[in-house]
Amino acid sequence: MGVSDKIDHAIERSSWIREMFEEGQRRKLIYGADRVFDFSLGNPDLEPPESFKEALKRLLQDSTPGRHGYMPNAGLEDTRQAVAEYLSRLNGIRFSSADIVMTVGAGGGLNVVFRTILNPQDEVVIPSPYFVEYNFYLENHSGVPVLVKTKEDFSLDLDLFEKNLGERTKAVLINSPNNPTGKVYTEQEIEALGNLLRDKSKSLGHPIYLISDEPYRKIVYDGVKVPSIFRYYKESFVVTSFSKDLSVPGERIGYVAVHPEISDGEKIRAGLVLSNRILGYVNAPALMQRVIKELLDESVDISIYKRRRNLLCDALESFGYEFTRPQGAFYLFPRSPIEDDVEFVRRLQEENILVVPGSGFGGPGHFRIAYCVSERVIEGALPGFEKAIKELR
Repeated sequence: MGVSDKIDHAIERSSWIREMFEEGQRRKLIYGADRVFDFSLGNPDLEPPESFKEALKRLLQDSTPGRHGYMPNAGLEDTRQAVAEYLSRLNGIRFSSADIVMTVGAGGGLNVVFRTILNPQDEVVIPSPYFVEYNFYLENHSGVPVLVKTKEDFSLDLDLFEKNLGERTKAVLINSPNNPTGKVYTEQEIEALGNLLRDKSKSLGHPIYLISDEPYRKIVYDGVKVPSIFRYYKESFVVTSFSKDLSVPGERIGYVAVHPEISDGEKIRAGLVLSNRILGYVNAPALMQRVIKELLDESVDISIYKRRRNLLCDALESFGYEFTRPQGAFYLFPRSPIEDDVEFVRRLQEENILVVPGSGFGGPGHFRIAYCVSERVIEGALPGFEKAIKELR
């Protein structure tokens, strides 16, 4: 009786990702860490680039008074201006510091956006498979997720999208490169989605916002480019973090960028700033704001993730697994060899392999492998992957 009914229910349906991660920790104590192959959590194992460490050391030696005090809730002006200039170069659209709010990671940023735009029971349309934490973020603000299945290759099904846009639709939320599939939506898809939302907004008499969650934007392979939603639709927000591309997830630093020409922009911007404060974030971490200001064009060595992707994909393909090779992020989302993906994940546990059932991402019949782990872990798991599929087939 100690917790609220809402939290009690949330605990019961809490993330498969965490459950599998905790199972991995338990098995490591029993069998030894080197005999357990944990692909459950998207926690990058690469160290941040040297430029991050150098900037951090330099800033720690700065004895200027007030460096760790409160600031405007939107964040440090010089950091926001640097982000605005970076986005202007990236998108070919002129951003100002007023269009940027520094946030406590992308998760914090999404909560800030939802708090700003959602009324109770407003709907947010999400292509599925999807990052299941979105459910909890929406519930925080009385929003309702509407899941739209993607095509076989995880591309957007715009006909199905159109059927799910209605009077209660307040926003569409996309994640590209995608967790869990590694899919990057094409320029043609984004342009078509923008056209659809523009037409639908006009017919409904109110804007449908497009929100793009982009923490994996820089982690792409084989010359793939992540198109800009800002170029195709003005009623839009980008939410991102530096957790993955700089490999600093524990530092909780990100930002929200709003299109400079968004409707009712003055109130939208004021709402984002206020929401950042009243949700309890107050402001993004001061030290990290100063660090990332210098590193907006930096990232970890993406070729390492590409090598791991190829090692894993080539082996699993030879064993008979079916999948769409990821174009970005560091996740693979193969089909389960049997219909019950949870049962197959349990079978892989017998080989001390920890992955997450696709059901936990709205993609039943699949499972997710997070390959942001060492090549030793990938190579050690391959015999178990092969054994499991051979037994079942």
